[in-house]
Amino acid sequence: MKQNSKRIIPSTNEYYHLDGPKPRMNELGFAFKIFIQFIKGFRTLHFIGPCITVFGSARFKEHHPYYIKSREVGKRIAALGLTTMTGGGPGVMEAANRGAFEAGGKSVGCNIKLPFEQTPNPYTNVSITFNYFFIRKVLMVKYSYGFIIMPGGFGTMDEFFETLTLAQTKVINDFPIVVMGKEYYAPFNKWVEKMIAEGTISEEDKKFMLFTDNEDEAVEHIAKYVNTNYKVKPRKRLWWLFEKV
Repeated sequence: MKQNSKRIIPSTNEYYHLDGPKPRMNELGFAFKIFIQFIKGFRTLHFIGPCITVFGSARFKEHHPYYIKSREVGKRIAALGLTTMTGGGPGVMEAANRGAFEAGGKSVGCNIKLPFEQTPNPYTNVSITFNYFFIRKVLMVKYSYGFIIMPGGFGTMDEFFETLTLAQTKVINDFPIVVMGKEYYAPFNKWVEKMIAEGTISEEDKKFMLFTDNEDEAVEHIAKYVNTNYKVKPRKRLWWLFEKV
């Protein structure tokens, strides 16, 4: 039987580096592309102010409870005077950006170039698109003072677990990680207890996370950490680097 759906095949050039070792000049070119994207990210995000990053699914529609909750989270982040940063796409990302944007706060989207699902949402003051997930994740952590994890799929779990690993290994210290959606993440909580029982993580590793369904509690927890542990230093724009005032 003939199927109507068409499989989207990624560009050969974009995934060329995944085929194994290539001529040295090709590898150098790939490294240079990565370098350029990092520099572009640094220049775009250097002056956006302290950010709270919201991770979550791209698949929730406007009237879904998690979309509505994410929008409220964005509003509350804006009320703190902090910048809302997301992956820049639809769903939870759009909702958090939208809440911040509508509340008059700063809203940033770090979009990823994909063959499907991911398109930039219109509720950002600053938007940048990356070709590689690892570059996007590095920059979203670099400019964040806290993290809110909404329900999501593989991509959200990847971001969630990387952030947890960085906190566990002390690469980042005293960064609040708020997990919203107690029912959704109930199986994860059981798995955490299983890992503790098996000795693969420590009991104290649970302290990195606050589980809540309340937007006010989530943002108050983040505000407490930010006010206690961080002092935001003003960044001076340098005319000789063509940084606009």
